[in-house]
Amino acid sequence: MSQLFRPVDPSVSFPELETGILDFWRDRDVFRRSIEERPEDNLFVFYEGPPTANGRPGVHHIMPRVIKDLFARYKTMCGYRVPRKAGWDTHGLPVEIEVEKELGLSSKPEIEAYGIDRFNAQCRESVNRYVGDFEELTERIAFWADMNNPYVTYDNDYIETCWWIFKQLWEHGLVYQDYRSTPHCPRCETSLSDHELSQGYKDDVPDPSVYIKFRLPAEARERIGLDGTPTSIVAWTTTPWTLPGNTALAVMEEAPYGLYEHEGERLIVAEALAESVLGEKPAALRTFRGSELVGLAYEPLYRPENLDATVRRFGDDGHLRALDPGEPTEGLRRVLVADHVSLEDGTGIVHIAPAFGGEDFEDGKQYGLLFAQPIDTHGTMAEGLPGGGLFAKDADREVIRDLDERGLLLRSERITHTYPFCWRCDSPLLYYAKPSWYIRTTAQRERLLSGNARINWQPDHIKRGRFGNWLENNIDWAVSRERYWGTPLPFWVCDGCPQVTVVGSRAELAELAVDRAAAEGLDDLHRPYIDAIALRCDAGGCDGEMRRVPEVADAWFDSGAMPYAQWHYPFENQDEFDRAFPADFICEAIDQTRGWFYTLHAEAALLNASEATPEEISFRNVICHGHILDEQGNKMSKSRGNVLEPFDLLDDLGADAVRWYIYASAPVGSSRRFSVRLMNESLRRFQLTLWNVYSFFVSYANIDGLDPRERPEGEPPELDRWLLSELNALTGRVTAGLDDYDPTVASRAIETFVDDLSNWYVRRSRRRFWRGVSADDADKRSAYFTLHTALTTLARLLAPFTPFLAEELWSNLARSIDGDAPESVHLADWPEPVALVPGGDVFVDESLNAETQLVKRVASMGRAARAKASIKVRQPLSEVLVRPRDAREGAVLARQEPLLLEELNVKALRTLEDEAGIVTFDVKPNLPVLGPRLGREVGTVRAALAALDADEVAAAVRAGRNVTVAGHDLAPDDFLVEMRESEGYAVVTEAGYTVGVATAITDALADEGVARELVRRIQDLRREADFELSDRITTWCAGDEAIARVLAAHGDYVKAETLSVELFTETPPEDAQRTTFTLDGVEVVAGVRRRDA
Repeated sequence: MSQLFRPVDPSVSFPELETGILDFWRDRDVFRRSIEERPEDNLFVFYEGPPTANGRPGVHHIMPRVIKDLFARYKTMCGYRVPRKAGWDTHGLPVEIEVEKELGLSSKPEIEAYGIDRFNAQCRESVNRYVGDFEELTERIAFWADMNNPYVTYDNDYIETCWWIFKQLWEHGLVYQDYRSTPHCPRCETSLSDHELSQGYKDDVPDPSVYIKFRLPAEARERIGLDGTPTSIVAWTTTPWTLPGNTALAVMEEAPYGLYEHEGERLIVAEALAESVLGEKPAALRTFRGSELVGLAYEPLYRPENLDATVRRFGDDGHLRALDPGEPTEGLRRVLVADHVSLEDGTGIVHIAPAFGGEDFEDGKQYGLLFAQPIDTHGTMAEGLPGGGLFAKDADREVIRDLDERGLLLRSERITHTYPFCWRCDSPLLYYAKPSWYIRTTAQRERLLSGNARINWQPDHIKRGRFGNWLENNIDWAVSRERYWGTPLPFWVCDGCPQVTVVGSRAELAELAVDRAAAEGLDDLHRPYIDAIALRCDAGGCDGEMRRVPEVADAWFDSGAMPYAQWHYPFENQDEFDRAFPADFICEAIDQTRGWFYTLHAEAALLNASEATPEEISFRNVICHGHILDEQGNKMSKSRGNVLEPFDLLDDLGADAVRWYIYASAPVGSSRRFSVRLMNESLRRFQLTLWNVYSFFVSYANIDGLDPRERPEGEPPELDRWLLSELNALTGRVTAGLDDYDPTVASRAIETFVDDLSNWYVRRSRRRFWRGVSADDADKRSAYFTLHTALTTLARLLAPFTPFLAEELWSNLARSIDGDAPESVHLADWPEPVALVPGGDVFVDESLNAETQLVKRVASMGRAARAKASIKVRQPLSEVLVRPRDAREGAVLARQEPLLLEELNVKALRTLEDEAGIVTFDVKPNLPVLGPRLGREVGTVRAALAALDADEVAAAVRAGRNVTVAGHDLAPDDFLVEMRESEGYAVVTEAGYTVGVATAITDALADEGVARELVRRIQDLRREADFELSDRITTWCAGDEAIARVLAAHGDYVKAETLSVELFTETPPEDAQRTTFTLDGVEVVAGVRRRDA
């Protein structure tokens, strides 16, 4: 007889299985068909966050891809058309730094000497180098994306759309140039945005903590009524390298400051901080309000204006101007008032260096301060100053040494604190004042916040927490980068007047170009070619030429432009853009709240404010997933040697195992520990459990040859109705979880169901499948229908999660016997519920589900009680005793008594109204709780409690009721209840239930236990002999008189369980499959042999 289904290998290699399925998908063009077979007018829009392919993909690239793929597949099965355009992020520091390393370059002058054209050509080649590896990983993990038509951020069309965006923002006053302090990477020699800054902070960074004395000259001392004793104002800093740039000291206007005698001189510090600065509890010789110190001149620590260092001054208009020749600076360094002064730490006096701090820069503008910048853009200290020629952070120790030698250092310590580093090259950042181009995001803060309120975040707390707070506190976006490989800023500045022109298209560039032919012939919009294009100044009366500013755009601006630039909008594909904006779904790691999520959101809000797009948001639903850590919870890094190679992982475990672990191991927003061991555990717990059920079904279905689609008429057995009810409930739970963008809830629901399917339904149904086929065996046919329905429904439910395993189930269980079934599960629809009774309209029986859950719980507790007493389940016991929570549950257990007796291998079930007889209770006062509340009364309560009936008190406490003791009304938490088992019982309590088993074993029970053990041994022999499930055998069991007695009493049971036609109590022949083992101290020799048909 031909077999219904392809035989299933119980020892499956999932990686090999997946390789074959990949071939099937390619051969049958399933990915393309899965999109095109869905209606065009029912779109679900997904944006792919572009990776940079200038390095091999890592294991961290798997997580976002498989989460994205899960929802794209799910929505496809729900009837949506889900285009999945891939993309590549190709610009920016990550690429440039990698190329610098390859070329042996380490600075911008070296890059320019090498040639910007050659350098950018290397960058272009670099970003394509590992595209093949990314495509291989993408296919191997079954992330379906259109890799043949990706958007690429270095394409001219993409850049042109970015120019268009800048033009819209410029025309609405949302782009400007300003001179201010920005985070600056001295190694990359470029500004960084606030969202880039946030990605590079490190904790516990060691730095100096120095207290510096700024001496007051005689005139200043006299002004506040001090004598000739040397007097200094003390300030504190953790950046000594900024001290040569000091041009002011700031105080809090109304704070009290004290004058203190200290080691022969007098020092001024805030009264509130004097003890921490000077030690002990110094007595102030005199106190001042901060306002009394304002205007005091002090002696400069350094005078970089006397050296070849950049020193300017803020003018009345707040702009910097050069010092006039011979312009004096004496007395310009003074004390001022600033709102940012704090009394939390330091001295209450802040050293102000406008060239190196954002607040300091604003102070400089407000007060017309000197602007001294003795550090260049490489971070190198000017010659002639302490640490001259050294990197700023290295110059710290030279500045400290110099101040100490000059008697200006009060104290020097080391602290650890949080400090920003470059997110790409890991160099410490400096705050550095310089001109940059900014996008005025602060002008649209309310629009950013109102848009965010409309977005569904998963996890939900991100909306008003991490992302919402970021929007609340956002600052204008420093969008310019003093680099080479990036979208050139389309800003041209006239050399003859202040005119700035922002070019919004290639056509506009050609129209305004001095050399139109050169502009029209430009086939690469990158530097240096675009830099050669000069424009005619369009300001009235000016005949100057306009030159492009040298900066390129922040690469994050490119990424945020993808909703528009992927279509080359607005220059073409208007309809495609309109249909695909905003996105229904995006997903990346949680750090993208400061990266891609932010730039997507900001550009959408800004364009909407500019009336260029109709919508203020660019995505409706977003998942922020956690990070991947090693097994100990540490960040993976090559230096630690704890990195998992993704292809090795996939070769060892298969993609489905990795995917499932990502979904089910932790909530989507949490980080998860990754190791082969943990994923193997997950694979065994879920994937292999389901595979074993699948193998079980196919094995028996092929033996019996029954068509599992044929459902018997009439009401099915209760066990089948329960499984179908749970299956339909599962479909509802998975659907709800995925609709809520929560893969963990959905996957764990499936995992629970599969456990129930294997360890309850199949285990409870084994005898239904074992017995032979009869024409009118409706029970067996119902079992086949039910299990087949569960497996084919699971195939569809699992298709978005484990696409390979789902395909295997579908192709063998559905497609093989139904030519009308979709060729692939990924072309099938999301499952619909199955009626519990043929022709009925009930799909979920909550009462039946609850009753079965109760029986399963009691059975589980009974097995736990056995384990507590170290009694195997194969050993029969006399009774199980159960105290349910109410009479209704007791009635359910009574009705299910046969099932529980079989499950627990006991002879009787007894329900109890209370635990009396199997447990006793010891009740004590909870002293840590009652002691502080009752004080001396605790002793009285303890004595009164001892006189009460402990069982009655315990019953009340366990029921959640208060108990009055010695006049005190005590709550359940005021007691400690300890349960003690009575002699002859093992007892387990849980969630208001008590289950116990009688542990005494009579001789008759012991014999029955031996019989069950013999069955297990014979079944092992069957497997070792590789017998078919339906093979009948002859069995031999030779032991002592006790074994013979057991077989005489229980031989029929042994024969039925092992399919033994004959059972002999003698030594097996040599040609039998044999084994020798010890049972209760007796040596037993067993053997089996297959019988001929």
